[in-house]
Amino acid sequence: MAQNLKVSQPYANAFIQMVSGKDSLDKVISDLTYIEAALKSPDLVQAFSNPLLSLDAKKGMVKAVFKGKIDAKTVNFLLVLCDRGRIDCLEGVTSLALEMAYKQASVEVAHVISSSEMSESQQEALVSKLKAMTGVKQVKLDIKVDKALIGGFTVQIGSQVVDTSIQGQLKKLASHLGASSPL
Repeated sequence: MAQNLKVSQPYANAFIQMVSGKDSLDKVISDLTYIEAALKSPDLVQAFSNPLLSLDAKKGMVKAVFKGKIDAKTVNFLLVLCDRGRIDCLEGVTSLALEMAYKQASVEVAHVISSSEMSESQQEALVSKLKAMTGVKQVKLDIKVDKALIGGFTVQIGSQVVDTSIQGQLKKLASHLGASSPL
């Protein structure tokens, strides 16, 4: 992962520098979010990292999946990643670039791990609580579901962590009782 970060960071920086000032941050964030959603397909990720697929095949996939759906400059950037043999790092590049774009737009990302899907009203309530707690103007939720939490959720926003999960409460109780494991 550290190696992927070393490769992804310069490309993410280059992308943000390329688009900053030229495009609205909303458009950049929209493009990156679209790419991130497309990369949820394991087949696409696997194809991009397949060394047996030709450069032309990978470029064709980029055009087929993204052309007309995201900005042309962003598509061209993805084609450059293909040319440089780095399209397999697209997940890392996208993640880091999105983080940088959110930072420029003064949006704080809250990483939420929930025991179950959260409804729209629960998400809105959480966003307003996080805004009040942190004093930030905008909060974007990055929600993942983990059934192992039993109930509740954990939130990491910046360096702050809030753990309302039953699993977290059991661990806290076990440490107070001197046990090494709550279960």
